[in-house]
Amino acid sequence: MSKSKIFVFGASGHAKVVIDIIEKQGRHEIAFLFDDNAALKGSKAYGYSIIGGRQELLEAGLKSGIVAIGSNKARSSISSWMTENGFSMITAIHPSACIARGVIIGNNTAIMAGVVINSDCSIGRDVIINTKASVDHDCTIGNGVHIAPGATLCGTVAVGDGSFVCTGATIIPNLTIGSGVIIGAGATVIGDIQNGATAVGSPARIIKVG
Repeated sequence: MSKSKIFVFGASGHAKVVIDIIEKQGRHEIAFLFDDNAALKGSKAYGYSIIGGRQELLEAGLKSGIVAIGSNKARSSISSWMTENGFSMITAIHPSACIARGVIIGNNTAIMAGVVINSDCSIGRDVIINTKASVDHDCTIGNGVHIAPGATLCGTVAVGDGSFVCTGATIIPNLTIGSGVIIGAGATVIGDIQNGATAVGSPARIIKVG
């Protein structure tokens, strides 16, 4: 069975992880890389040529790919531009990830090695569930979210659009984390967090809003 040709938009450290996942999935063939950093044009990453940014992508004739950029804001913005310009977005799921029954995963989402997503979770588009993160049953993760390596979401947690749950954070069951929230590394969240807040510590306390 022939593999479909795709692009990867992004050429930094996060992109290298996504490239490795795509290679291990074996469903797609990466044709080229793209990045808006003009200094990277003409160079290579993992043997794939970086042939330019968005303008070059429009001219390349490729119609499907993934945005591999770590920044939530940049990833979501470029993904929206892709959709507006008629590109379809794939999902990258590492073969070692454990995805349970009833899980829904949106387009342009990357699920890294060792991730566990349990039953009936809903994962939005433009999301990163990073290495060895755990998302338990009935969680809802909005669009453009990053769940960092080793973070733990217990059951029935909701995370709003554009939020960042940093490395090693734990969120206890049945909580709502708003949109645009930052949960600090190693934090233990034991109460709901409002939109735009930054919460750190164990137990987590809000140190900034907006």
